[in-house]
Amino acid sequence: MTQQPLLKLGTRRSPLAMAQAEETRARLCAAHGWDSNAVELVPVVASGDKVQDRALAEIGGKALWTKELDAWLAEGHIDASVHSMKDVETIRPESLTIAAILPRADKRDRLVGADSIADLPEGATVGTSAPRRAAQLLNLRPDCRVVTFRGNVATRLSKLEAGEADATFLAAAGLSRLGQDEVGVALDPEDWLPAPAQGAIGVECRSDDARVRELLGVLDHAPSRAEVMAERALLLALGGTCHSPIAVRCDFTDDQLAMRAVLFSPAGQERVEAKDHFHAGNTDAPARLAEMLLAKATSGITAVFDGPQ
Repeated sequence: MTQQPLLKLGTRRSPLAMAQAEETRARLCAAHGWDSNAVELVPVVASGDKVQDRALAEIGGKALWTKELDAWLAEGHIDASVHSMKDVETIRPESLTIAAILPRADKRDRLVGADSIADLPEGATVGTSAPRRAAQLLNLRPDCRVVTFRGNVATRLSKLEAGEADATFLAAAGLSRLGQDEVGVALDPEDWLPAPAQGAIGVECRSDDARVRELLGVLDHAPSRAEVMAERALLLALGGTCHSPIAVRCDFTDDQLAMRAVLFSPAGQERVEAKDHFHAGNTDAPARLAEMLLAKATSGITAVFDGPQ
């Protein structure tokens, strides 16, 4: 007799999303002593995967990664959904809760096509659809030209191979989860800050589903949750959207968080930075850091941040 799954995990169908869901299933089964058949993966093609020729900000933002899975959760087709936390909107429905943040992987970006930002050829064409990467690049190298690169890892690498750009950026964590650690060169996070929640996998379920919340709770990694939630709180307080170039690095050590954040104008000419060090349980500190950043920001920067939500 075929075993009925104890949990149905929803995931996007892309190779990276499936790898993240497989990791989540493996961790769940190991934690609970289950056979792998106890957790069923239920893939969906997300709206964000269907449109590849325009920047995400132009076609609906981060909700395009979550809306199908949200609907399946609400309708009971799945028990939980697996997300890249950097792709999850800061304001989520009260009916859903992030029950677990897995141990965070490498936060860094990798540059593909050159050994460093300085080594990019004069006037290089760089492919990215991320406002943060575009603005951060143009701040350091205003001679470069940015072109839109959308698609999964394989698609972006094939565009690079086809000569559509001289270089591109990919998240180190995503490459590692796909077994492609050899691709590109990791950028020093002191010089090149990552996106909020980069490298973190989150598992979301219905807020009123006590059984699933308890089953998922064993996966929750407190240091990773502290970092990710602080970064998301900063983003919320800034009023950041898919159009907002924000880079942030938050590191957990001995129950303390060290946070450094930089805001840019879209074309990178303007830049403000602030940093803070606070207890991991201090939920007000990210908002204070946001206030500091916005107080120093020029109009070219504040135009793409809406302020406290």
